[in-house]
Amino acid sequence: MDPPIQNKRKRDDSSDSPPPASFANGGVDLSLLEALEKAQHTPVETLDLKTVKKLALSFERRLNANTAARLKYPDQPDKFADSEMELHDELQKLKILAGAPELYPDLVSLGTVNSITGLLNHDNSDIAIDAVTLLQDLTDADVIEDNDEPAQVLVDALIENNAVELLVQNLARLNDSDQDESAAIYNTLSTIENLIEVKPSVSELVCEKTKLLKWLQARIKVREFDSNKQYASEILAILLQNSTANQKRFGQMNGVDTLLQAVAMYKSRDPKTGDEEEMVENFFDCLCCLLMPLENKERFVKAEGVELMIIIMNQKKSCYGSAIRALDFAMTNYPPACERFVDVMGLKTAFPAFMGKIPLSKKNKKRNREEFEERLISLIASLLGKKGNPLQNY
Repeated sequence: MDPPIQNKRKRDDSSDSPPPASFANGGVDLSLLEALEKAQHTPVETLDLKTVKKLALSFERRLNANTAARLKYPDQPDKFADSEMELHDELQKLKILAGAPELYPDLVSLGTVNSITGLLNHDNSDIAIDAVTLLQDLTDADVIEDNDEPAQVLVDALIENNAVELLVQNLARLNDSDQDESAAIYNTLSTIENLIEVKPSVSELVCEKTKLLKWLQARIKVREFDSNKQYASEILAILLQNSTANQKRFGQMNGVDTLLQAVAMYKSRDPKTGDEEEMVENFFDCLCCLLMPLENKERFVKAEGVELMIIIMNQKKSCYGSAIRALDFAMTNYPPACERFVDVMGLKTAFPAFMGKIPLSKKNKKRNREEFEERLISLIASLLGKKGNPLQNY
């Protein structure tokens, strides 16, 4: 049985973006005109090796100056504040390199990637956030599209310089209640997703060497919905999708129970928004992936996951089809789950589905119905399987 497929998405900043500025003077935005006039007088720099070397040298000088000032005046922030601002400006300038990914190998050979990665551990969290944002820009899927080899060189250098470990460590000091830090959390998750897309083995490496799974687990336990909780659910699904090692590791972390608690919040109510609905689907995707190893099927049955899925089906809310899907994964090649399904009157609950009376999401309704019917057939096939047929005594 194939695990659910995750599709990469883009951040929707519409809810977090400030309202547009008021237009005055007949609808003319003076700030926009001012910016355009300034841009006309700013020479456009050609992106080539010479430019990369110039930017890298300037960045290294500011980094060294900041390091020296911090070492000389460790207890006097006013002594190194200016060098920190200059370092911030240099990091902003490096973002231009995202426009020329073919130059990434040069950036690596100059040692700049090593220096940027080191800033993820900077004492000033604002500088670390700048580094996160820069890495997110450099590894963005749209940027590295059709530039596989340069992207691979960059990602290999980041991994070699412990970027994955430092990214996750930096998450621990970021607070969702702060707008800038909340954006940095999102950018950190986005960077990790980008690294996995270029080098799929990062999926297991990040779970083996860091506490990312633990962080994601804690994040999806938060009751309130927000964009970072949604993204955490998506990253977790990506990590679990094609990795038996990650599935087993998260199962050992009580991950089955965590996901059952997450979906239980929607047993008698529907998600309020499309984004929240996507998050709930991510939870079910995670659960289905987690139910691939046999030991997690056992944990699912012990945690009364079969009963919860039947309760969700009885409520006939939008999660109905997802509950059937989870049951299909749990019951495939696992007779104890089939027996539990029959014992708790699962056939009675599922009977309306066999009659076509099923609540389906309006989105992709035809595709959902086809998948739903396949899941039902698979579920019945599990019940009628040759080994341990739970229906033989009924």
